[in-house]
Amino acid sequence: MTTTVGVLSIQGAVAEHLDSMRRLFTKPAYKGQAVLLRTPEQVEDLDGVILPGGESTTISRILERSGIGPQLRTRIANDDIAIMGTCAGCVLLAKTLADPTKVTLLEAMDMEVRRNAFGRQKESFERPLQIKGLRKPFPGVFIRAPLITRTWGDCEVLAEIDEGVVMARQGKFLGVAFHPELTDDLRIHQLFYKML
Repeated sequence: MTTTVGVLSIQGAVAEHLDSMRRLFTKPAYKGQAVLLRTPEQVEDLDGVILPGGESTTISRILERSGIGPQLRTRIANDDIAIMGTCAGCVLLAKTLADPTKVTLLEAMDMEVRRNAFGRQKESFERPLQIKGLRKPFPGVFIRAPLITRTWGDCEVLAEIDEGVVMARQGKFLGVAFHPELTDDLRIHQLFYKML
């Protein structure tokens, strides 16, 4: 059976995530396919989902209206799907927000997240990150990035900067505050693949 990863196709770096996964699947050790996730019916056939960046309020509204959100919640409750959320996707995986707003969360991970923790687009930055399990630093690209302000339960911190936590994992779920898809480095997508 082929491993299938769906990249949520609402907004954000959808094409870049799709490209990263497709490049990964050209390597002999990684078998599978990457597809665009556009309908709730597709969710049933996926082994994993990538929630790209974008605007978390907009993404959550479309997730709920389209029916994809409820389908994902069912799979999360059954613990039979892996999900990686980057930037706004990381926000959606959280149980709570540090700045309450009209975002309907997927509530997959025991963490609290603050949206746009570093300010506007012009406050974007790059920083090498020490990530648990990776030998060499990873090039972290932060664009209107969130910050994981608190973790509890089984949520494991994988990377931190001076301001706080920027990457965490809990079971089959991976919250990433930055944009690994905007680099040529596939190690975080490889890590996600191993969670499928």
